[in-house]
Amino acid sequence: MKFKYCPMCGGELEEKYSWDEGGVPYCPKDDIMYFDTPRPCVIVAVIKENKILLLKQSYIFKDSKVLLSGYVTNGETVEETVHREVFEEAGLKVKDLKYLGSEYVKNNNKEIIMLTFMAKYDGGNIKKSAEVEWVNWGYIEDALCEMKEDEIGKRIVRKVLKELGYIGEKAYRCDNNCQTDS
Repeated sequence: MKFKYCPMCGGELEEKYSWDEGGVPYCPKDDIMYFDTPRPCVIVAVIKENKILLLKQSYIFKDSKVLLSGYVTNGETVEETVHREVFEEAGLKVKDLKYLGSEYVKNNNKEIIMLTFMAKYDGGNIKKSAEVEWVNWGYIEDALCEMKEDEIGKRIVRKVLKELGYIGEKAYRCDNNCQTDS
C-alpha cells in the first residue's frame, strides 16, 4: 500500500528522509512516517504421494489451474494461514510445511508479497469451497502443463520438483524454459 494522504488527519503526506530507508511518506501534523507495505499472501503446493492439489479460479486465470493461495489475516502467522486456507478452500489438513521463498506481485494497483510453501497432505476429503470453481489432485508430472498462465505457480512447482528429488523429464515437457519432448 502506498500512502499519499495521512490516515489520521487526511492531510497530504510529504517525503521525509529516514536514515537507512531513504525517502518515506510523512505527515508533519501528526509526526508519523507511513512505510509502504505490500499485502502478505501465502501460496502452497499441497503434495500427496505423486500428486499435487490444483484448483481453478477463472477470475485469476481463464485457462489455467493454480495452486491454493490466500491473504494473511491480522493476528495469525503465515503458517496458520496455510493451514486455514487449505482447509477453507479444499477441506484438507496439511503437515510438514516447508518455506520455499517469496514472490513479489504488482498488478491492478495491488502490491502483494507471496510467501511460498509446500506441504504434505495430512487427511480429509476434498470439499470445494464457494471460492473455487474446481479443486482436485493432479499428477505432479502434469502440473506445469495444467498451469499454462500461472508463472508464479510454475516457479513453485519447479522448486517442489527439486525438493522431491525429481529426476525425470516428463514434468518439464510443457515448460517454456525446457524444450524436452518426452
